[in-house]
Amino acid sequence: MKSRKTQIFKLLFLLLICLPSIAISQDKKDFKPTFNWDVTGQIWARYSDLNEGSLIYDEPTTQFFDISIRRLRIPISSQITPRIFAYAIFGGNNYNFKQKTFTIEVLDLYVEYKFADFLEAGFGKSGWQGLNRWNIRSAKTMMGLDSPLFTLNTVEINDDLGRLFGAWIKGQAGKFDYRIAFNRPFAVTNIPDGEVNFANNKPRVKTSTYVKYQIFEHESNKSAYQTGTYLQTKKVFNFGAGYQFQPKAMSDGDAALPGTTFYDMEHWAIDSFLNLPLANDAAITAYLGYYDYGFGKDYIRNVGANNPTTSGGTDFNGPGVAFPMIGTGTSWYMQFGYAFKQTEVFNQPMIIQPNIAIQHSDWDALNDKMTVFDFTTNFLINGSHGNKISLGYQYRPIFDAVTIEQKDYKGMAVLQYQISFR
Repeated sequence: MKSRKTQIFKLLFLLLICLPSIAISQDKKDFKPTFNWDVTGQIWARYSDLNEGSLIYDEPTTQFFDISIRRLRIPISSQITPRIFAYAIFGGNNYNFKQKTFTIEVLDLYVEYKFADFLEAGFGKSGWQGLNRWNIRSAKTMMGLDSPLFTLNTVEINDDLGRLFGAWIKGQAGKFDYRIAFNRPFAVTNIPDGEVNFANNKPRVKTSTYVKYQIFEHESNKSAYQTGTYLQTKKVFNFGAGYQFQPKAMSDGDAALPGTTFYDMEHWAIDSFLNLPLANDAAITAYLGYYDYGFGKDYIRNVGANNPTTSGGTDFNGPGVAFPMIGTGTSWYMQFGYAFKQTEVFNQPMIIQPNIAIQHSDWDALNDKMTVFDFTTNFLINGSHGNKISLGYQYRPIFDAVTIEQKDYKGMAVLQYQISFR
């Protein structure tokens, strides 16, 4: 019996070793594997008008200037065979004065197999999810500084910067591009206390999908992260629709106690995206999306990007630059940008692209609608996202902690330099 098991083990081991060569022999014999990598960093210099009652290490602070690294990304990819593709991203977010160590995390690590253009399958840790265009966006090619963060609707609660472990299928058939993902969210240990929040139970599989119809040029589906703006290089017009569902994702109390009410997390969205080069060598980029979020009764979450504070906050918004970004309810989101014809600025060829983004949300937990504005101007040296200066201003609403009504607006100004190299 032992000898037979040993023989089976040897056979499986030999099969595992031979699989790559078998896969290669099934395709073109002159194929040469490829290997690509680069490094992209986004450096922020920021001035923030902080929410009332904000504290930085227990010291009351109303305005604050800081310099930080907003994002670091090191993507590595390899076309191992004509059908096998491997991908990884190392990096992290929000390297700032509040920490002395800079941890490089494994954000993505997965492999895919291509059966045909209309059917590819993959598994691992990735950003492959459905719902809308922007919850699977490229950080490098974003038109605005950060928008729209609300599309990462579970960010850093039961995912890792939007990434999860799971499996997916994707493909393109004619003008249709689709993806269907089955992900296991990370476990939540915080216990909800009366108000609906993420449940501290066994995480159920989150099923999601996104389908888009491509009218003009087709976009690549090689990566999960879709392009924010193509500037003058591509004519794209798409319509999309998506869905997310996770049973018993939310609760109003300890999952282990009787009487706790559970809520399914159920979202859907429809959107459209346009990138149109013009006859005058300029280009417009536009997006419009409608989102319906179902987290459970009156769920609301304040989020502040790269928040400089450590505690405090007497407004409903909480401390720092936070505002009610995510919740149960509906949202409209719009982006519009105009890329001027490339010109010379200080003897440098440059494309200038002013743009605006608006998130208008009707969250169940608020007594007023929530609208935030993002204004950005990009200066793309040599027309490249790999050498880009951006000047942005976010104008966020402030809600009263008692009435839950809007009482004011505050701002945050950011100068960003984005650099890529390999």
